[in-house]
Amino acid sequence: MSTEGGTRAIIAALTANLGIAATKFVAYLLTRSSSMLAESIHSVADSGNQVLLLVGGKRASRQATPEHPFGYGRERYVYAFIVSIVLFSVGGLFALYEAWHKWSHPEPIEGFWWWTPLVVLVVSIGLEGYSFRTAIRESNHTRAGRTWPDFVRTAKSPELPVVLLEDSAALIGLVFALFGVGLTLLTHDGRWDAVGTAFIGILLVTVAAVLAVEMNSLLVGESATAEHVRAIEAALVGGCVKRIIHMKTLHLGPEELLVAAKIAVGPQERASDVATAIDDAERRVREAVPIARVIYLEPDIDREPTTPVVPGD
Repeated sequence: MSTEGGTRAIIAALTANLGIAATKFVAYLLTRSSSMLAESIHSVADSGNQVLLLVGGKRASRQATPEHPFGYGRERYVYAFIVSIVLFSVGGLFALYEAWHKWSHPEPIEGFWWWTPLVVLVVSIGLEGYSFRTAIRESNHTRAGRTWPDFVRTAKSPELPVVLLEDSAALIGLVFALFGVGLTLLTHDGRWDAVGTAFIGILLVTVAAVLAVEMNSLLVGESATAEHVRAIEAALVGGCVKRIIHMKTLHLGPEELLVAAKIAVGPQERASDVATAIDDAERRVREAVPIARVIYLEPDIDREPTTPVVPGD
């Protein structure tokens, strides 16, 4: 569900951004508004980012090889991290440069086509709203009651948080552009256009930084969610397995989890019974948490310490 929902959200965002980018460029060519140019580059960057996410999902689906025995699931994180770099450089830094340039050389929006940016921005808000609504609907399938900040911070699938952040930034950026263009038309002072462009640049740099931090955490390697950890611990204990001595989990990809645990068995258990208990434990874990696809269990004699005797008792 996570992969399919992420793909639907990406395609919706890509379709919207391609149309928006074309209309924004036309408006920029007709008016030379810096806010429109910044928004045009923003939409182009977003379109490229969505293509990167689709490519990352495709490459991550490759089968494991002897050189990469755990598969390529983390490629989705790699491409999502590249998205943050593109958003920072192509979107944010370009908008800040354009704002500085227009502030130094302000130009009012004049001519027969002065109304074009307003129409384009209003239509763009509608299209971005459609894309944002799709991302919200698909995210609700896996959000499980979490707040939106918590969902972005804890989600193991990168596509939906990326699209959510990009679409929300796009909507806010369009409001900033509308602010800059509107005041420029009212005052005939091109510096308002530069102010709107600067706001867009600061916004994109901030979103890119948030994305980079989150994707870096996933690239380094995150454990299973607390809910999954509790489910795995409950599933492991049973039969010959008396308790869990220690356990570690690691996401090999958004939908693939590695579980490694040392389990305690009784000192009188036969090797065949221990082997059967391990097989049963693995089956229970996969039933409880289907994404736990790689499981390593190491049995050890249960040496749980007895309660120490306190002197004087």
